[in-house]
Amino acid sequence: MITTQHKDLAHWAVAHALSCGAQQVKLQLYVGGNVCIDMNNGEMERLQQASESALLLTLYVDGRCGFYSTNRLNRQELEKFISEGVEATRFLGVDEYCVLPDPSRYYRGEMSGLQTFDETIHKLQPDEKVAMARAAAEEVLGKDSRIVSVDTSYEDGYSESYMLTSNGFEGESHFTTFSLSASVAVRGMGEARPSEYWFDSALQFDLLNKTGCGTKALERVLRKLDQQKVASGNYTMVVDALNSRRLLTPMLGALSGQALYRKNSFLSDSLGKPVGSPLMNLRDEPHTKGSFGARYFDNEGVATYAHPLFEEGVLRTFYIDTCYAGKLKMQPTVSSPSVLVMKPGQQSLDQLVADVERGILVTGFNGGNCSGTTGDFSYGIEGFLIEQGKLKQPVHEMNITGQMAMLWQSLVAVGNDPRPFSSMRIPSLVFDHVMFSGC
Repeated sequence: MITTQHKDLAHWAVAHALSCGAQQVKLQLYVGGNVCIDMNNGEMERLQQASESALLLTLYVDGRCGFYSTNRLNRQELEKFISEGVEATRFLGVDEYCVLPDPSRYYRGEMSGLQTFDETIHKLQPDEKVAMARAAAEEVLGKDSRIVSVDTSYEDGYSESYMLTSNGFEGESHFTTFSLSASVAVRGMGEARPSEYWFDSALQFDLLNKTGCGTKALERVLRKLDQQKVASGNYTMVVDALNSRRLLTPMLGALSGQALYRKNSFLSDSLGKPVGSPLMNLRDEPHTKGSFGARYFDNEGVATYAHPLFEEGVLRTFYIDTCYAGKLKMQPTVSSPSVLVMKPGQQSLDQLVADVERGILVTGFNGGNCSGTTGDFSYGIEGFLIEQGKLKQPVHEMNITGQMAMLWQSLVAVGNDPRPFSSMRIPSLVFDHVMFSGC
């Protein structure tokens, strides 16, 4: 945990860097640890436990900026490390925009209340963790003669950080994570060995679903037996809530100050313009209690705030930190997303599927990419052919292609099933006229 000794060391390190010639300093100190238990067919395969600490320094020297890190938190060693860092920074190129934020933008409030840390992390016994991973396997083993292997995992971890800047910011953050997962492979036709997984995660141990992962993974994989390609063409595409965030990620990448400055954003000229359908309503809610991604300040110490990203498809903001705000001659916002919440609809996934005359339900993405410059994408997918509102045939080895902004313009329905606690709460989605390539 972050101790008084850690904080004293941080204050000394910042003062020492200033005495060595740095004009500004940002320091981030991390401590953390994690446990991972992997089981194969109910037998222990791997038990890994790790802990770490690190100190990250950003030194601003004579209009230049250098980044340095070490896990040696000894004052005597840090003294040399910092002085050498200051000297090394003088050899870098000048960047007049690489400065600390205006202090008026820093978060100054209470640092607790987000419910992102659970002290249970330090009380759980190893045999309890092993038992959860084994129980997930026992939900599957012996349930079907076609089962080839069952892999289950339990993981937990904690991370604590302390940030200090030379122009007045001081803040702490604390996170725990708990997760349970299962992956099941079965015998299919010929040499085929389809597999599928399910997982659950939470920041609070009591909120982790400790049963059902194995059962859900088995249910999902048995639906995939006898996968085939289907004819190429335009289909209605339904994407389940486990995978819908994959389609949002390229949009978020195009909103960063770095992408804008490097002319690697297909949304660079879209602020205030419609880039998605009216059903695309997405907000950043950074103070959502008990959620992955919840925070009071970003990685610069700047106060986070609730705001819309897309309102009825209209782009409302970019993510621009202090440095890129200067380079782009724009107002800074915050450096990156926190908790993204899409306005849900009224229908479940089953109800969304029932409304589709002919389409494909996507339950997994298998590789592919999206160009940051153009938004053109190509992804491999697997899932199910939908005919007359029913799942007709499992499909695989198919691709979807298109342009990302145009895809979001074709959004025609939003489900009511975002995954709880996720930092991207995106429900199942339905897109019209998507190009699928198959046989």
